[in-house]
Amino acid sequence: MSADGAATPELTLQEKVQYLLEKTFPDERMSGRRFAQLVEDKGGSLSNATFSNILSGKITVVTEDTLKALGLGFGVDWRYFKDESEVEAEVVAGLQFLAEKRAGNISAVAGRGITEAGLVPGLLQYALDLVVDEKQRRASATGEPGEQ
Repeated sequence: MSADGAATPELTLQEKVQYLLEKTFPDERMSGRRFAQLVEDKGGSLSNATFSNILSGKITVVTEDTLKALGLGFGVDWRYFKDESEVEAEVVAGLQFLAEKRAGNISAVAGRGITEAGLVPGLLQYALDLVVDEKQRRASATGEPGEQ
């Protein structure tokens, strides 16, 4: 939101990369090759062509691995490059999950492939849906009103 309350347009991936280039490397012209080497030096992988195509706006949608590589190169959390709506959905799902866990509706979660970032949003939403379904099933069995 801007100061007058109007919604500000979300930056594109290209605009985010350009902004970080200006702020992170103000006195340097960063080539795709140089940035790819910087990412590699930090343990990541990004082709110079991919970086150059993002910077030129030819590529607008990338994989999560590419976002993570950009984050490494700039020294920022990779989620900065995600669409705001995706981040908001992850935060909401995480808060709903935490609320259900604190309410005692979820006692434990076990899963394969959970990363340090936690459950992927789809799996988290699936777990929440299971909780809601179980609450509704119990409410129907006892005649209590269930959640809608």
